Amino acid sequence: MKLGMKYRIHLMALASVVLGLNGKVSATETGSPKYIGRSIREFGVLPENSAVENAENLQQAIDWAAARGAALFVEPSEEPYRMAGGIVLKQNASLVGVHGPVGRGTRHPQKPQPVGSVFAIEDETRPFLTVENATQIRGIQFWYPKQTLTEPSKIIAYPPTIQVSPTNGAQGVTLSCLTFFGEYLAMDFNARPEVICEQILVEHCYGYPLSGTFIQIDYCSDIPRILHCHVNPANRRFIDGQYDKKVVDAVMARKTFCYRFDHTDNAQLIDLFTFGTWGGIWLGPATYGQLTNFNLDCVAVGIHKLGDNSFNRSWQISQGSIIANAGAPLEEIHPIIIEGLGHTAISNVEAFSGPNDALTTVGQSQDFLLVKGNEHLTVSLTGCRMRNYAADEPITLENPRAVVQAVVCVDKAEEPYRRDR
Repeated sequence: MKLGMKYRIHLMALASVVLGLNGKVSATETGSPKYIGRSIREFGVLPENSAVENAENLQQAIDWAAARGAALFVEPSEEPYRMAGGIVLKQNASLVGVHGPVGRGTRHPQKPQPVGSVFAIEDETRPFLTVENATQIRGIQFWYPKQTLTEPSKIIAYPPTIQVSPTNGAQGVTLSCLTFFGEYLAMDFNARPEVICEQILVEHCYGYPLSGTFIQIDYCSDIPRILHCHVNPANRRFIDGQYDKKVVDAVMARKTFCYRFDHTDNAQLIDLFTFGTWGGIWLGPATYGQLTNFNLDCVAVGIHKLGDNSFNRSWQISQGSIIANAGAPLEEIHPIIIEGLGHTAISNVEAFSGPNDALTTVGQSQDFLLVKGNEHLTVSLTGCRMRNYAADEPITLENPRAVVQAVVCVDKAEEPYRRDR
């Protein structure tokens, strides 16, 4: 799709306003708007190029943008931009496309592929984008055209689509309105004690990772925010259907968590959804924060919370729904597991189970809450609705030192449930 220069300038100016790029739009001598950023096409990133050539040219464009704190516009196209990996989004640079999250997929009118601001990733050995400080990626679709939809044995274990810099870390990164099709691991922010990441914002991102892990963060010492994310094997429905039941079962069999966090201070997790991953949310030993407004559907374990001290390993978990019914034998299926030190406050969380044709299900959970270990910990539950569990009691207490209190809760018989130990 060829666009005239005048149309392209107007479109980039519009994108800078609508998408909030903090770019400036000024008038030329003829009165036409001019955006201070540039289209990636101006650097030779073109649909007709090879993946290697496009990756080299995109890196040159990023080098230009990094020196100026500029945004690069991923110009919409009928054909995706084929891409190799190994690209570094250097400090100060932004990549911006035209999309909000398009969870069901944009679609070419004649063939099963997305259209718009789309990178078609072909590299099976290197992460696609490594991000540094003060960077932004917004409004883009990432498509892996060689990934299988139907055969578990043909799943390609691609490197992460977006990865924290292993040498410099990343502080101040915004990932917004991104959609992933065929990814194995979407966003990898596992840093190290000596190279941390901070102020990571992920919002309105959609996909279905075939590793089972959509976002992982480690050593983020300044408040990561994960907001409004949606993981579902049906997310590519408009493009070419959705993942076969056998593939979803294979993802479940990996026993990984969709959202995984450790060594994070005061994490803010709001409005998170997953379907068909073995685990929903893993809150590692060195974490604390708030988790609210979530739906963890067709999982084996909804939330697994740990803690390595009693001072601040506290999580407030509220306003959520967990359907734990698949991926393991019944005795391993638990909506919530808590162990280690610290406190967990659970309010207005419900769990129920049942069948689903998209994957192989057991149809119920073993219990509502499993408390493990032998260290002193505390749990409070308020206003929880607990259904479809096999055990006699909704809470399985294997930790003799744990203190668990429940008030105004409802058990599987729809009777009031209270616990004072």
